[in-house]
This record gives sequence, structure tokens and C-alpha cells, in this order.
Amino acid sequence: MKTIYILWLRQIKRYVRSKSRIIGSLGQPVLYLISLGYGFGPIFEKAGQGDYIQFLAPGIIGMSIIFTAIFSGIEIIWDRQFGFLKETLVAPVSRFNIMLGRTFGGATVATIQGIIVFLIALLFGFSPFAWSLVPVAFLVMFLTALLFTALGTAIASLLEDMQGFQLIMNFLIMPLFFLSGALFPLQGLPSALTTVARFDPLSYGIDALRHLLINFSYFGLATDFAVLGIVAFAFIWIGSYFFSRIQA
Repeated sequence: MKTIYILWLRQIKRYVRSKSRIIGSLGQPVLYLISLGYGFGPIFEKAGQGDYIQFLAPGIIGMSIIFTAIFSGIEIIWDRQFGFLKETLVAPVSRFNIMLGRTFGGATVATIQGIIVFLIALLFGFSPFAWSLVPVAFLVMFLTALLFTALGTAIASLLEDMQGFQLIMNFLIMPLFFLSGALFPLQGLPSALTTVARFDPLSYGIDALRHLLINFSYFGLATDFAVLGIVAFAFIWIGSYFFSRIQA
């Protein structure tokens, strides 16, 4: 447990001490809230779908979480290049505990990022359906962050350098985000897109947030939690397997 705590704390300290990272990571969510929220808001309302800011905010929170979580996992590549990972791997501690510490730390950082975006969304007019459910929404944020941090760890364990980073960005993160229903309702989509959304784990994280924050759901909260829990466990197992095979 001490190993997990120390590596978790390291991730938190790196995040808190990097003010530029915190500020820079908020630029894209704010841009999406302003440009899409106010740009497509009138169209959304004319279509009888209600306030677009209310619908959009959980999706932007999910976007912030997936970007931060995946990047936290990919920090393994930086640690490998600067030698810290080698020092960690040769220590007389379980590699599984090392992976868990890093994953929980990255998930906590991504959750904090999601909470910050949630607070910013309040400034743009977003209002939760029931404040009593907000803590449960924070739990969903953590579960979603845990899932994608573990996925980032699995990916980073297979990469030798940052050359494959752009590939991951273009062919994994962006499709996961845009096909999750973060920016548009899943109701009434072509069957092909609906099928893709059902296989996108981010869809369930955003759907759970919408259920808890604006009382709007496509899959149902029980389904959302079940899928997030099962996929998070699977990615943690996969991530720990690939991490254990890293050569020190």
C-alpha cells in the first residue's frame, strides 16, 4: 500500500506544481463551451432539444477527463526516457503496485480536471438537475478516469518513444470522444453510429454524467455503472500485464 500511495502522491504533486499544465488543459474545454455551446445553442433549442449548454457540459467534462487520463498514462514514456521508470522497476516492490499507484494518481488528476471543468461550466450557465447527485457524478468521473488512465498505461507500455503519440491522438482519443455522444444526442442516429457508440466506453461515462447532472440518459444508470466497472477492471488487468513486461 505504501508503494501505491507514494506513486499516487507523485502524480498529484506533479500536477499541482505545473501551473501551466493546469491552465493550458482548460483552454480546449472553455473553447468548446463557448463556440459550440453558444454557437449551436439556438439550433438545438429550435429543434426542441432544450438548452444546449445543459446537454453539452457533461460531454465536455468527459472530454477533459479522457484527454487528461490518457496523457497521464502516457507519462510512462517520459519516465522511461529520463530514467525514472528504470529506477522504479528495479526497486524491490511489486510491478502491479507500481502500476496501480500510477493509475490511481493519473485517475485522481483527471478527476480533479473534470471537477474544474464542471465549476467552469457553472459560470457559463450550466445548472445541475439535483445538487445532491453531484458527489455521485464525481464518482463517475473517477471511474471513467480510472478506465482511461489504465488504457493509457497499457498503450504506453507498448511504446518506446513519443513518435507514436500523434497516432494515438488521431486514431484513438479523438474517435472515442467524437463518437461518444458528447456533442450530440444518441437518439435517432444511423444504426452504424449507434452501434459504434455502444462499443465506446466513454459513451457510458458521459451518459452517466448526464443522468446524474441533467436527468437525461440513453443507456440507463445501472448499465452505465456496470459497463464502466467491467471495462475499468479489464483495462487495469491489461495495463498491469503489459506494464509487467516492460524491460527495466
